[in-house]
Amino acid sequence: MKNLSRNFFLFLSQNQTLNKSAKRWGWKLGASRVVAGEDINSAMQAVQQLNEDGIMCTVDHLGEFVTDENEALKSAEYCIKTLDAIVSKNVDCNLSLKLTQLGLDIDQKICMYNMENILSAAKKYGIFVRIDMEDFSHYPATIDILKKLRMKYDNTGTVIQAYLHRASADVEALKGIPLRLVKGAYKEPPEVALQKKSDIDNNFIHIIKQHLCNGSYTAIATHDHHIIEKVKKFVQENNIPRDLFEFQMLYGFRVEMHKTLAAEGYRFRTYVPFGKDWYGYFMRRLAERPQNVAFAFKGFFSK
Repeated sequence: MKNLSRNFFLFLSQNQTLNKSAKRWGWKLGASRVVAGEDINSAMQAVQQLNEDGIMCTVDHLGEFVTDENEALKSAEYCIKTLDAIVSKNVDCNLSLKLTQLGLDIDQKICMYNMENILSAAKKYGIFVRIDMEDFSHYPATIDILKKLRMKYDNTGTVIQAYLHRASADVEALKGIPLRLVKGAYKEPPEVALQKKSDIDNNFIHIIKQHLCNGSYTAIATHDHHIIEKVKKFVQENNIPRDLFEFQMLYGFRVEMHKTLAAEGYRFRTYVPFGKDWYGYFMRRLAERPQNVAFAFKGFFSK
């Protein structure tokens, strides 16, 4: 039943027709509980509040299914506008983005052009830019683009998904590059990805230890308190300094744990999504954990 629910919401997340229709539904599905508004000002207000609790942030202007060059260019311009806002508001915040939003599905040259403009602006401001990982069909191109960008820009990194068979090999190949490590949120076939939760959890712990032992900055993105406790124990036993890693969680989920980890002195960052194109992101969050469905419906009926 759990897999059926997960597959259902993952299917919905990739349905472009529903994605367009969802914008008419507003926030009644409960998205307002996990998405920090539709514009930059709303996102900056959320970031400022989190900063007051000692929590760092990364903001992501949501957008998917970009197949028009002009739309990709506008997305890049909006990313730069977001960087400007981070500086003007003087908040502790990075930028996250997806390459498909910047033209990856149109032409890699367009995507590279947009990324270089964004990274140039971010480097001037001293802001780190995280390239979010998407489904496996975009995975090889994302790794390739990252490697090319790193030749010129040291203020960027990406995400490695623990459910992929090649995750450990890619972590090794990207030694020295700041990585966000996650379990993985897309439905992938057995040929490329582990299917059992226990196998994914074990590989997640493995690549976390691997990247930390390589002396590379590691963002551990999970709401799984069992994983978090294992990481705490590992870094303590191996004298790994706290400035070599951070914990990350999503905006709106397990909020008290955000504050607790920050209060315990761990570097902590909240992933703050915003924008009108929230549908795909929200559906993937519902797919990840059955509890999230109840969470969403609670938001729906409280309207």
